[in-house]
Amino acid sequence: MTSDQSALLTLLAELHDTTESDRVWRIAEHAYQQLIDAEAAHTIGADRYERTHDRVAVRNGTRPKTLATTAGDLQLQIPKLRAGSFYPSLLERRRRVDVALYAVIAEAYVHGVSTRKVDDLIQALGAASGISKSQVSRICADLDIEVAAFRDRPLGEQPYPYVFLDATYCKARVGHRVVSRAVVIATGVTASGHREVLGVDVGDSEDEAFWKAFLTGLKRRGLGGVQLVISDAHEGLKKAIAAAMSGASWQRCRVHFARNLLAHVPKTDGEVITAAYRTVFAQPTAHGVAAQWDSVAATLAASHPKVSAVMDAAREDVLAFAGFPTAHWRKIWSTNPLERLNKEIKRRTDVVGVFPNDAALLRLTTCVLIEAHDEWAAGDRRYLAEASMTALVDRPTPPPAAIGAPVADPATSPIQGIDTGAAIPA
Repeated sequence: MTSDQSALLTLLAELHDTTESDRVWRIAEHAYQQLIDAEAAHTIGADRYERTHDRVAVRNGTRPKTLATTAGDLQLQIPKLRAGSFYPSLLERRRRVDVALYAVIAEAYVHGVSTRKVDDLIQALGAASGISKSQVSRICADLDIEVAAFRDRPLGEQPYPYVFLDATYCKARVGHRVVSRAVVIATGVTASGHREVLGVDVGDSEDEAFWKAFLTGLKRRGLGGVQLVISDAHEGLKKAIAAAMSGASWQRCRVHFARNLLAHVPKTDGEVITAAYRTVFAQPTAHGVAAQWDSVAATLAASHPKVSAVMDAAREDVLAFAGFPTAHWRKIWSTNPLERLNKEIKRRTDVVGVFPNDAALLRLTTCVLIEAHDEWAAGDRRYLAEASMTALVDRPTPPPAAIGAPVADPATSPIQGIDTGAAIPA
């Protein structure tokens, strides 16, 4: 006890002429070292320079250990043994950053802070030695446990009438080459109207095999009750949806389709074609939507035959939304709900630039999606009103042909917004 008091009095004398931050650092370092020495004495069965019958090992000097903390870098001494080994339970092997800074680093990484800025942040928090890129990567690798739990969680607790699928592209290193990797995302709307992130994966491209494996994985995890799948018209994705999501209708994104239409007309005619196309989606009824589509396609047949032919071919796919409750149309006729997620992923990944491998890319993108998923779960607002979802649950989806069925009496159809007699520039 006397020696302990003497050591504390010596420390107190040393702290008199130091700043407050230095005092915290010195006290933290002293406390850590005292705890390490106490644990070592308990493990060995004797204190330093002490001889007892309970001794089970012999000390053999110490080895230095730097621990970066918010109080500063602590220079610690870990006792070594002549036989066996000792490592303090207070510390973790191969980790030189304490738990608080560890959490800061992981959080900064997920929010798109570059490794150089993470180093600046750690130094600003008191760790003068900073942190290297490789250390940041090793720390963030521990996020894989959380990522795997989210990606493998069961989905069978409730039906998901609406499922949205899309992909964005990021750079990653594969086989010593930097290539573009597809980050595919699935979100869904539950029977109660809430949104959820269903799954995410990284692969070579948006080919049929990749998409089919992704969708099969969702089904294996319990995804069910799907009535409508919303996506773009990527050929591989279409085939995968047909194979893995049998029984569900497919909605071709109206925004992507509009871009496809504009690829068949001169740039000067783009605004006219776009204006005519938009009138289809201004109709208040399913019959009105179908009739207006036919009217626009017929009007454009003479001046823009390619546009008319493309519209005829895609009619049932683009108008699939009309077979569902009118209150849902604006939320289900495109993949726009996924655009915000894609933009946030790009914002975070652009900071990294090129990922060292697919695992690192999947780790960051999944963490971004976990944030969005949690925000949706914690929010008060539903994506679709619960009352409107009541009419949808357990309701058979009409076949695509019925969705776009022609109106018996065109004169009574609410065709609005376009003058069919107006000349459209050639």
